[in-house]
Amino acid sequence: MRTVLMELRTAMAATVILLLVACGVYPAVVFGFAQVLFPQRANGSLILDASGTVRGSALLGQNFSGAAYFHPRPSAAGAHGYDGTASGGSNLGPTSKALRTLVAERVAVYREVNQLKPEEQVPADAVTASGSGLDPHISVRNAEIQARRVAKCRGIDEAEIRDFVARHTEGKGILRFLGDPGVNVLRLNLALDEREKRGPSSRPGSP
Repeated sequence: MRTVLMELRTAMAATVILLLVACGVYPAVVFGFAQVLFPQRANGSLILDASGTVRGSALLGQNFSGAAYFHPRPSAAGAHGYDGTASGGSNLGPTSKALRTLVAERVAVYREVNQLKPEEQVPADAVTASGSGLDPHISVRNAEIQARRVAKCRGIDEAEIRDFVARHTEGKGILRFLGDPGVNVLRLNLALDEREKRGPSSRPGSP
């Protein structure tokens, strides 16, 4: 009986120690290091506008449908897409008839909205959703095509819009050598809105 009690006491002590380490000390240490080394990323890579209001995260795509805005990749996350609580793809394979039909519809809309010439090809990321459904980036080519529409709608010279695209193009992803450069749609659209508020003569970096 005494042996059983000793083993029970030992087991309980080990459980308490593990709880303190795994549920207390370890999370506190990780949280502390993250806040010191890269607080912006640790807190969700939040994007604030000029007034200090949180407009979203640099890591999560949002839907923009207005003609004056750059449009993100399609999303299959949630019933209406871009649902941060339902990240995921459509699970439709390359042989799926439903996927082919969906992509064909998106191609037609993209061509019409951006007034593409017959010989211009539609970027793949403009008509296909990412695996997460929340990709915050579009390809540089996709952004360059949309620049014409955005410039016309906002009454801004296309060269200036392309300059905004270039300044919001981020480098390659993992380890800086995997993946392709991409344009963060939320950052770009917010920058354009701020430009509208400042007026055409004010540009980022100007006094």
